[in-house]
Amino acid sequence: MNRTLVRLTAAAFAVAAMAAGPPATAVQPPSHQQFAPAASPEMLEAMKRDLGLSSDQASARIAKDIRASALGAAFDRRLGDRFGGAWLTPDAELVVAVTDQADAALVRAAGAEPRVVTRSEDVLDAAKFRLDGLRAPATVSGWAVDVKTNSVVVYSQPSALAEADRFVADAGVDRSLVRLEASTDSPRLLADVRGGDAYYINNSSRCSVGFSVNGGFVTAGHCGRVGAPTTGADRTAQGTFRGSVFPGSGDYGWVATNSNWTPRGVVNNYAGGTVAVAGSQESAVGASICRSGSTTGWKCGTVQAKNQSVTYPEGTITGLTRTNACAEPGDSGGSWLTGQQAQGVTSGGSGNCTSGGTTFFQPVNEILSAYSLTLVTSGGGDPDPEPPVDCIGMQAWASSTGYVPGDVVSHNAHKWESTYWSTGAEPGDPGSWAVWKDVGPC
Repeated sequence: MNRTLVRLTAAAFAVAAMAAGPPATAVQPPSHQQFAPAASPEMLEAMKRDLGLSSDQASARIAKDIRASALGAAFDRRLGDRFGGAWLTPDAELVVAVTDQADAALVRAAGAEPRVVTRSEDVLDAAKFRLDGLRAPATVSGWAVDVKTNSVVVYSQPSALAEADRFVADAGVDRSLVRLEASTDSPRLLADVRGGDAYYINNSSRCSVGFSVNGGFVTAGHCGRVGAPTTGADRTAQGTFRGSVFPGSGDYGWVATNSNWTPRGVVNNYAGGTVAVAGSQESAVGASICRSGSTTGWKCGTVQAKNQSVTYPEGTITGLTRTNACAEPGDSGGSWLTGQQAQGVTSGGSGNCTSGGTTFFQPVNEILSAYSLTLVTSGGGDPDPEPPVDCIGMQAWASSTGYVPGDVVSHNAHKWESTYWSTGAEPGDPGSWAVWKDVGPC
């Protein structure tokens, strides 16, 4: 079955809010076509090549990834310390891990597959945080929370697993929480050759623009230090690094541009055109994702882990996202997207686009938050970043938010509760209905 998040359109919800009659009001969800996000032909071609999909399958996959990712985030908010993580299967079906069997029914009611686990994601995050506080041996390339196995995975050179074991013990982490995985990865930064839209730092090294923000653009932090001047691809004065983090808690920075440069909400498609950026809704583990870079063009893969710590020769970086998409030197700082949703900027990785590899990116939302920046967008249905408040003290219903049964929102001066899915069809299947109950005026 196609179990994906069903969101209500504003128009449909408005009709439901005004309807007289029984308190439970069924609202027909929009069609799949209404939700399918736009994607550039270059991205679809890359998904066909790298993920083995047809054009229709690639478009459908993007839509499923975005909807399921939103539902996973809704469960994170709702379950709190009972949430064990969420991920997508290879068919983009959502799996939600819970620590309490009683929550399994809630997960099923929302159209996802429940998985009862021993440890919450909070417990695993705390264990990873202890590892972050210790200097890793050179034979350990990184570590991350692996929600699929309900453990923390530590990547180590095959001949040095005992050294990785000592690293875990020295950090004071319960060994039962950790899974060692042999890996020949040797991450390095992907800079100094060419990037997306090229820019130069100190009139010497070259990197690429990640995404436009108010007043400039974000990029990889290892490209420049605070105060470093930049010039554009045409070598004219462009701006100055106002923020830069590397190594440590990330690999990100931002450049404030001068009045000669106008930030636009697009990404170079390396085919004579651009791809519109519509927002920055974060994708779930298992979601499809594509990156663009001047060295290798569009390359696609899936999200394998979030909040990974990666050991580069320059030091350990925390908070990166791991993917199985390839990249090469010159792709550093480039843009990562799921559909038209910005995901992050390229940091580094292992391997290449001939033999395959692993690539890490810095999530863009962390950069925006760290520097109080606003992503520049150019259409495509930007999800509401901050739903407005309707009834006093209540969050208003928003078309971009995933909801699960029991969620209460306000709309048109009334309180509404998400109750259940209609019988006779799986959530997300053609003809299924989401049911909201009007529980009275604010």
